[in-house]
Amino acid sequence: MGFQISKAVIPAAGLGTRFLPATKAMPKEMLPVVDKPAIQYVVEEAVDAGLHDVLMITGRNKNALENHFDHVSELEETLRKKGDHDKLKKVNQSTDLADMHYVRQGDPLGLGHAVLRARMHVGREPFAVLLGDDIIDARDPLLKRMIEVQGERNATVVALLEVPESQTHMYGIATVEPTDVEDVVKITGLVEKPPAGEAPSNLAIIGRYVIRPEVFDVLEKQEPGKGGEIQLTDALMKMAGAEEWTGGVYGVVFRGRRYDTGDKLDYIKAIVQLASDRDDLGPDLRAWLTEFVADE
Repeated sequence: MGFQISKAVIPAAGLGTRFLPATKAMPKEMLPVVDKPAIQYVVEEAVDAGLHDVLMITGRNKNALENHFDHVSELEETLRKKGDHDKLKKVNQSTDLADMHYVRQGDPLGLGHAVLRARMHVGREPFAVLLGDDIIDARDPLLKRMIEVQGERNATVVALLEVPESQTHMYGIATVEPTDVEDVVKITGLVEKPPAGEAPSNLAIIGRYVIRPEVFDVLEKQEPGKGGEIQLTDALMKMAGAEEWTGGVYGVVFRGRRYDTGDKLDYIKAIVQLASDRDDLGPDLRAWLTEFVADE
């Protein structure tokens, strides 16, 4: 059996260039998805899975992230005086979510390098990595399932999603073998963003990982890969090939609701989908959308 996992690592040092000029002075992780910044959904997911110790890997101009998860005394006092307890509760929700920690990535050398910066905080225990571009619907608890599988197999676990063949060049793609559990596969190969038509499968790695600490030993010696960056995918591939030392790498095939906020069109779709499901916004929004589409 594996260790009890308590720590989540959230890399958030990217420049968000796809959303310029909105991200010129504001971190892309703070872009609102309906009425919460994207990063809050990710932290809430970690907490819902029982991970209350959250380390965020940040970079320059990311102070807004720390501010969002801290107290804002003047705002809280103003809302108290107004008796606006609903808004005060929403403000305090992000403050009280988790035990938040921050470390700078420094050089932007890729996702593998960002994860390596968590080494001192994580120590020698398994931990979760959540990427901010993927929002997993709270009704489809992926991370809890991954932690469960990690504990059963004492291995590294990644989240996999079936994607159309036309999109495989956008993801890390896995070669897999079935196990005795329907939603769990054993990973035998990984390739980062294969050229169109050359993907070994349609199972893409999405932004959730539960990783054994041996990854740090691998990343420390990892040579830069695709794009001149230290790729986490390359390190996981080495771990998959050293099962006697690392426990191997398994995948949980996710068939729930996922919202991609890393691309402008998908970001807009995520807002519409999440707002449509809300009791306070959904009925009016769905009625307007029906009318708008008919007019178009």
